[in-house]
Amino acid sequence: MLAIVAPGQGAQTPGFLTPWLEIPGLADRLSAWSDLVGLDLIAYGTTAGAEEIRDTAVAQPLLVAAALAAAEALGAAPAVVAGHSVGEFAAAALAGVLTPEEALTLVRERGQAMAKAAAVTATGMTAVLGGDEAEVLAALDRHGLTPANVNGAGQIVAGGTLEQLEAFAADPPARARLRPLQVAGAFHTVHMAPAVDALRAAADGLAPAGPRVTLLSNADGAAVDDGAEFLRRLVAQVAGPVRWDACMAAMTALGVTTMIELAPGGTLTGLARRGMPGITTVALKTPDDLNAAREVL
Repeated sequence: MLAIVAPGQGAQTPGFLTPWLEIPGLADRLSAWSDLVGLDLIAYGTTAGAEEIRDTAVAQPLLVAAALAAAEALGAAPAVVAGHSVGEFAAAALAGVLTPEEALTLVRERGQAMAKAAAVTATGMTAVLGGDEAEVLAALDRHGLTPANVNGAGQIVAGGTLEQLEAFAADPPARARLRPLQVAGAFHTVHMAPAVDALRAAADGLAPAGPRVTLLSNADGAAVDDGAEFLRRLVAQVAGPVRWDACMAAMTALGVTTMIELAPGGTLTGLARRGMPGITTVALKTPDDLNAAREVL
């Protein structure tokens, strides 16, 4: 059984789109989507520096556009789709809940609203690698932090104010390594609450369709079979934790044997190799990876 997954913010690197533009028609598609979102996605994906594409308002449309373009180039028909954080918008489009244009329009609003919310208070995120999960969660609670991403495979991402994160760094849980992340704010925490209202307003009036394939939700790993409910979850997820561990558990229970991660791939397949032992994984980093993906189908 094939699952196709889309990565979230932080997966982007300078120039990652450059080799993809060699695929006939892909540049035209990205150009049209650039007009739609009011950003030069091609420039941001090829010549922009790390700081430019770290901007939440840029990174989110760029990642969703890249995932959708890579899915089109792959041309596979998955049984299951899922996305991590903003990757859920690409997953919604792949499942037919939203059109690619609707997904990108909403993501543009999401990125702008989250960037605005992040500017209110100095916040950030830190990856916690290893340690006992119960002890890690207790340490986060002690410092007022939110487990914003529970990624499985021994990885939890904490979100909160910079002061809370500094105190946490001085008092880490046993046997855990801390890695501050280069993000603009504490995503998927209460600090993003203002962005929820903005995204809800942007989504008003859409008529989402029912998913054509099994579509998993970040909220709890559940397969959601109603388009309106999935859209509601997409909106609420801005300020709610990402349970990628639950998504991996759901894929395992469904009998997923192969996972292909759309561009810029690598993060989710890495988690799957540790959290879903025995699964076949392919990360689409460049078009050269398309052949390897097709070979496992």
